[in-house]
Amino acid sequence: MVDKFLGTWLLVESKNFDDYMKGLGVGFATRQIANVTKPTTIISCDGDVFVLQTQSTFKNTEVKFKLNEEFDEITADDRKVKSLVTLEDGKLKHVQKWDGKETTLLREVNDNKLLLTLTLGEIVSTRHYEKA
Repeated sequence: MVDKFLGTWLLVESKNFDDYMKGLGVGFATRQIANVTKPTTIISCDGDVFVLQTQSTFKNTEVKFKLNEEFDEITADDRKVKSLVTLEDGKLKHVQKWDGKETTLLREVNDNKLLLTLTLGEIVSTRHYEKA
């Protein structure tokens, strides 16, 4: 079931990402750079440990996790969060919690396309990726 998420994904379209970053408290200059950056996401698996890498000309990040196990994460915008990734209805649900706040990153794959839906309260952003 998780095999469909594995691979290299190229960002092709992003909607409402600036509002999402604003909601997170990301500063203006960083948002400007992030809005024009087209990151590549690489999802791999080593046994039961997932590795999620994001690579761009601006910043590279790497997160390692096991499904259904909470872990500490430092996000691309330097938030220190408690994260939990679960598999629900064929979708990877990544919940980040910090300072009484919560955001959800939901990844779903159809054909060779990955849809990432970012939700923070009433703010919803979508990012569309295609398999490399």
